[in-house]
Amino acid sequence: MIAEIYFALISLLAAGGGGGLLSVDQGLAFWTTLTFLLLLFLLKKYAWKPILTALKQRESAIKESLEQAEKAKEEAKKILSQNEANLAKAEEESKKIIEQSRQYAENLKQQILNESKSQAKKLIEDASSEIERKKLAALDELKIQIAQIAVDAASKIIRENLDSEKNKNLVQNYIKEISKN
Repeated sequence: MIAEIYFALISLLAAGGGGGLLSVDQGLAFWTTLTFLLLLFLLKKYAWKPILTALKQRESAIKESLEQAEKAKEEAKKILSQNEANLAKAEEESKKIIEQSRQYAENLKQQILNESKSQAKKLIEDASSEIERKKLAALDELKIQIAQIAVDAASKIIRENLDSEKNKNLVQNYIKEISKN
């Protein structure tokens, strides 16, 4: 069919006659057309398949690259969300640790205060018992001294064996002497 169209075209051009600028040489047109058709056949048989294969490979490579880029983007989003979750978890844990440290410090402070209070109370009790012991010792000493004084006074009274008026004066003098000491 192409050949018929070609020959029809050649016969129309040949009918024009003369050797002008636009005149067509039938032999040249035939060989040009034949060469063109032969080139088309060779390109179709040998070049189109490799070219189409290369284009398909390039298209699939680009498509695969786009898919990998999309996967990498999704992976990056997952990693980002995991990092954000880990960061939030780390912040929460640090808040817990700080709160535990605060609580531990408060408990330690309370424990130290309680121990200090109990030690102070023990010291006060020890001091009170020491004071009481020394007070009792002083009272015992005082009793011993009073008894000695009474014995001394009685011995003086008996030695002098005086009348009751002298006894009163003697006791009063002795009381004055004691109050001076």
